[in-house]
Amino acid sequence: MIGLAGLGVLVVLIGIRIPIAYAMIFVGGIGTAMLNGWPIVLNQLKDLAYAQFSTYDLSVVPLFILMGAIASRTGLSADLFRAANAWLGWMRGGVAMAAIAACAGFGAVCGSSLATASTMGRVALPELRKYKYSNRLATGTVAAAGVLGIPIPPSVVLIIYAIIVEANVVTMFMAALLPGLIAVAFFMLTIFAYTSLVPSAGPAGQRSTRDERLVATMNIFPVLVVFAAVIGGLYFGLFNPTPAAAAGVVMVALIGLLRRKLTLAETRDALLETAKTTGMIFLILLGAELLKIFMARGGVPQAMAEMMAGSGLAPMTTLILLLTALILLGCLMDSLSMILLAIPFFWPVLVEINGGDWVAAADSPFGMTTEDLKIWFGILALIVVELCLITPPVGMNVFIISAQTKDVPMRDTFLGVLPFFAAELLRVIVLLAVPGLVFWLPRLIGS
Repeated sequence: MIGLAGLGVLVVLIGIRIPIAYAMIFVGGIGTAMLNGWPIVLNQLKDLAYAQFSTYDLSVVPLFILMGAIASRTGLSADLFRAANAWLGWMRGGVAMAAIAACAGFGAVCGSSLATASTMGRVALPELRKYKYSNRLATGTVAAAGVLGIPIPPSVVLIIYAIIVEANVVTMFMAALLPGLIAVAFFMLTIFAYTSLVPSAGPAGQRSTRDERLVATMNIFPVLVVFAAVIGGLYFGLFNPTPAAAAGVVMVALIGLLRRKLTLAETRDALLETAKTTGMIFLILLGAELLKIFMARGGVPQAMAEMMAGSGLAPMTTLILLLTALILLGCLMDSLSMILLAIPFFWPVLVEINGGDWVAAADSPFGMTTEDLKIWFGILALIVVELCLITPPVGMNVFIISAQTKDVPMRDTFLGVLPFFAAELLRVIVLLAVPGLVFWLPRLIGS
């Protein structure tokens, strides 16, 4: 009961806009003190932060954040958009499709949805307005396209998920690639359908010449090199995530220097942005660990797992309920906080329903081992995390785009992302029905 009361207090604190890290630290500390006394809390705080942050696996997080921070300052986003626009812009809705493709490409060297939305918004929105795209389609496209910074590897959120459930980061990156490309395809089909129904919303752009296409394509060669080196090196076992991220930082920095875009001031700003973002993530990690200790001592995860396992609900129904709960949580908090708060509770439930840690695929109600379930659920949770970035009232991507288009009501931007929200829900349904899409690439490379 104390554990459940703590969850209620946490929801209230989040609802009144207390930062999630402070809310979790407060509830975790006070709750543990109520259960076991203050000496236990003080003893935990003595070495908990060091034990959390000295983990080697976490060193990859600031490096990928730094790679994205530098990439956003080197002009790569503009090159990606120009190349995509050269090939797609001549079609009805083509400039919006180019924004989708460019966001996917930028996500391959960034790993942050917020950075992708912010950077590509500055590049794509002027072009969309130049060709008289409707405000809803223009702002909705860029806000929704920003979520592609998460599923296209590398992904900071996916790394944190892998650390929580003790999954292999490289395998998670492999599993995320095909679903990420499906998202790109679904978003483009959404634009095609929208502009077919409302042609005036997305007029055709200017057709590029063959030479213009060639030049624009050659300009994105550095992005292809970085992606091939970092992600290809990971997939084929040439190096582990942390060295891969370090190599990515060096390559992106060299591109910026060669282009004379990465000045000393820009480098300082990238380092400060990385320090602030990493500090925020690590503080949330500390709060999540304190909360997890409190909940474990109160028996909440165990009770939740037993209750769901004994509820008589079909395993797939339980999984859908958990994903729905994640969507609802997304209305209250950002994506990383949601993963850190929910996954420690939801994952034990799925393990219990699946039959334990070492269940064989033939004995599993999902038809897969717990290791495979870990990967499949991770990708499904990742998609739901994307949704929270465009879901009111939080919708951080919508806020970012609204800040760049002050003359467009935020209501229009939220209405503009609704078709893409539906496309994401469709992708969840497809991956629920065909789990093999998640496992195709890991098994292909593993064989």
